[in-house]
Amino acid sequence: MTLPDGRRYNKMDLFTEDGRGMTAMQAARKALSEVFGYGSFRPGQEEIVAAILSGRDVMAVMPTGAGKSLCYQIPALVLPGITLVVSPLISLMRDQVSALIHNGVRAAYLNSSLTARQHALALDNARRGVYKIIYVAPERLLTDSFLAFAQQAQIAQVVVDEAHCVSQWGQDFRPGYLDIEPFIRALPVRPRVSAFTATATQTVRKDVVRLIALERPYEITTGFDRPNLYFEVRRGGNRDAELLRFLRERRGQSGIVYCGTRKGVEEVARMLVENGVDAVGYHAGMGDSERALAQEDFVSDRAPVIVATNAFGMGIDKSNVSFVVHYNMPKDLESYYQEAGRAGRDGEDAVCCLLYQPSDVRLNTFLIEHAQENSQFDEETKQIVTERAKERLKQMTFYASGSGCLRARILGYFGEKPEAPHCGNCSSCLAQSRERDVTREAGKIVSGVMALQGKYGKGLAAKVLAGAKDERIRARGLDKLSVFGCLKEEGEDNIREMIDELIAYEVLETTDGQYPLLKPGPRAREALLGDEPIRMTLHDRGETAREKRVSMKPVVDKGLFGRLAALRRRIAEEQHVPPFIIFTNATLRDMAVKRPRNRSEMLRVDGVGEGKMERYGIAFLREIEKYISD
Repeated sequence: MTLPDGRRYNKMDLFTEDGRGMTAMQAARKALSEVFGYGSFRPGQEEIVAAILSGRDVMAVMPTGAGKSLCYQIPALVLPGITLVVSPLISLMRDQVSALIHNGVRAAYLNSSLTARQHALALDNARRGVYKIIYVAPERLLTDSFLAFAQQAQIAQVVVDEAHCVSQWGQDFRPGYLDIEPFIRALPVRPRVSAFTATATQTVRKDVVRLIALERPYEITTGFDRPNLYFEVRRGGNRDAELLRFLRERRGQSGIVYCGTRKGVEEVARMLVENGVDAVGYHAGMGDSERALAQEDFVSDRAPVIVATNAFGMGIDKSNVSFVVHYNMPKDLESYYQEAGRAGRDGEDAVCCLLYQPSDVRLNTFLIEHAQENSQFDEETKQIVTERAKERLKQMTFYASGSGCLRARILGYFGEKPEAPHCGNCSSCLAQSRERDVTREAGKIVSGVMALQGKYGKGLAAKVLAGAKDERIRARGLDKLSVFGCLKEEGEDNIREMIDELIAYEVLETTDGQYPLLKPGPRAREALLGDEPIRMTLHDRGETAREKRVSMKPVVDKGLFGRLAALRRRIAEEQHVPPFIIFTNATLRDMAVKRPRNRSEMLRVDGVGEGKMERYGIAFLREIEKYISD
């Protein structure tokens, strides 16, 4: 391995030996294995850890899910003294600290969620050396109490998470981040300083280095690509119907739906609940307790779907998010990629879907033009920030409305050249939708709805038209109707899709209430007579590249996985922590594949370190043994 300063890595001459005769990198690998339960570093991690341990500043750009936190958490365990992590999100701090504690690492956070007494107690513990890692909000850095503590403590490193927040060119500029450089300058001994972000253009990266005053930093970009994410844009049509269709296909999976406004969050969350989806809403206008309950329901998997404002972000370190849907287009690709990147953090395949309509551009333009009204910037700065935001919106619109590979457009925006012009794992490359003339099919659907006399909803109507073998249909004698099975060749999914589009066209409509019924709309007669051609973009149902990749993975025993997940849920409820804090889905899948029978075999499961082995290993070994012997 080549070191960040250009020399070849030699573990005998890079680091001084500690009291046990172990080099710092050997100690780092030991921490990786025994504390965090991983057998090897991911791409880029080892180089970053080596740079920090050798005393270098670091500027690292790593996509969400690439393991940024380990890059500074491992050095924090090896280096003498305290590691301070500057983080902008309270919920993210809380989850990171909880995960560290469950791995046996002493950690704490300091932010506005603490009472004055809790804050004083945490600082007192910090002075006594109780913690190895302390997460702190940027606005706390220059307060008298914290600065006094930091000037007396042994600070080994300062880590700036979400470092793009320091730049006015970035999508999440936060003035508090400008306090980081004077804070570091006020320390009696300058510690190592490292900056991490998942989304930063070249301009933003230069800003980070300058504004945080990184000294000769080791700069690394591990690549923006997330191969496990499938990117999709669905344009036009009825957004509610499209979202419901998407969620029906992923029933039981955990995911986030982002909306552009608080009102949108409330309306979409209500619509999902009314349609039988276990969903909760989350936005900054809610009360603290209400928002905390919604977040707790989501992270504990009691509510698999959370609807949230993309303006405020989630800040949830939840690994088993299987999909992210943007109900509205975000203002920029940085926000989109960061939010979409919350899917698949456990390395499993996940879907990132954008429901785009041209009205999104108008909404975002309005939000951008009014975003700086209450800011403390002077007029010139306000204008600069607004113009930069409009330029980023233009690039986001190109992504949502243009043609070509979606992954290539994202990577190109961040200055990375894709390996091939077509990724084979996005909706554009797979071209799984095609425009068709469905005038004849629309007429048959209207005939079917009329035959059902407005007594049934969309789901049953689609089943009747598809000729589905369903007990409810036989019991009601609907299989005797002349329209039964008249669109059998289309399949139930495509019929549902056409019904939703016809509602948008006002050919059909639904009644209000908890169980909406389907009936002819104002333009039903035109469709029935075929007076005007009707064209729709429909999705093919063939095997996708994503599904092919899944078929090549090791076969997971679903029964065993279900038993292990149930055990994890029981333990999480007893300990009042999110299930993924115990073990991630990826760890449970590896467990279900390897079926460990003893302690040494369990420690070879990815994500099982010594700490979690001691806490939970025996219980999971017993569950595996019980499953095998049943």
